Amino acid sequence: MTALPRPRLLRSVGVSIGVFVLFGAVTGLLPNPVYVRMVSRTPADYLFLVATAAFAGAFVYQRSLAEKPIGDRFAAGGIIGGFLAFGCPTCNAVSLALFSSSALMTYFDPIRPILGVVSVACFAALLVYQRRRCEVC
Repeated sequence: MTALPRPRLLRSVGVSIGVFVLFGAVTGLLPNPVYVRMVSRTPADYLFLVATAAFAGAFVYQRSLAEKPIGDRFAAGGIIGGFLAFGCPTCNAVSLALFSSSALMTYFDPIRPILGVVSVACFAALLVYQRRRCEVC
């Protein structure tokens, strides 16, 4: 027996809002007293944050409808790629430990918009692929 669509929809909206608030706070796109962003915010950062949150919610909704869920690894990659696209490059402790801040600003910061576009395109392709394989979706 399948669950009612309303709890599925509420869960997916909750995931979207949760991703938006959590990632927005952690990356400093949503101003907060705990974290101060060192790189200026751009409209593209907000666009990729909203797109990543929306695609995460849509994926959770489609996944709940599918008999055989697919694409979990691709969705995780899309979320990570989106996070890297709108996150502060010099504030990420892992990347800062691997590379110097000047290397990050010289080489990684200019490709963040490209990474964001690729991440959103991959996420959109995953949703289209999942929709084609799901008869209920």
